[in-house]
Amino acid sequence: MPTTDVSGLSMLGNQTETAANPESAVLEKVPSGHAGTDYVVRFTAPEFTSLCPMTGQPDFAHIVIDYVPNEWLVESKSLKLFLHSFRNHGAFHEDCSIYIAKRLVELLEPKWLRIGAYWYPRGGIPIDVFWQTGTPPEGVWLPDQGVQPYRGRG
Repeated sequence: MPTTDVSGLSMLGNQTETAANPESAVLEKVPSGHAGTDYVVRFTAPEFTSLCPMTGQPDFAHIVIDYVPNEWLVESKSLKLFLHSFRNHGAFHEDCSIYIAKRLVELLEPKWLRIGAYWYPRGGIPIDVFWQTGTPPEGVWLPDQGVQPYRGRG
C-alpha cells in the first residue's frame, strides 16, 4: 500500500482558521497513491451555506462533487474549510457552484469532475446547478448522486 506524502500540507493536523472568503481560501492536494487507476471520489456537503448577494439572507444547498483523480487528490480538511468560507460570501447559486468546480479542476487537473448543487428554494423556486468537465472515463462506476429533485406540494 502506498504511503501518502503529506509534507507539503499546511492545514492537516494544525489549528486552522476559516478564510474570510472563497478567493483567499487555500485548497491543498496530495499525490494519488493509485495514479493510473480510474476510480471515483465523492464529496458530499449536505449543509452548504452562502449568502444572497442582494438581500444578505442565507442560501442553503446540498452539494455533491464527484471526480476521477489523475495525479492528485484534494485534501479533505482544506476542501471543508474552502466550502465553509462561503458562509459569509455573497454570490448567486450558479456562481458558487461553478466556482467550486473550477477551483478543484485548476488544483487537481482530474481526469473528470462533476458537481451537482441542489439549492433549497427560497421564494418557491429551486435552482439546481450541474456541471462536468466532459465525459467520464469509460468503465468507471458512477453512482447516481442520490438527491431527489425538489417536489414541493406536487
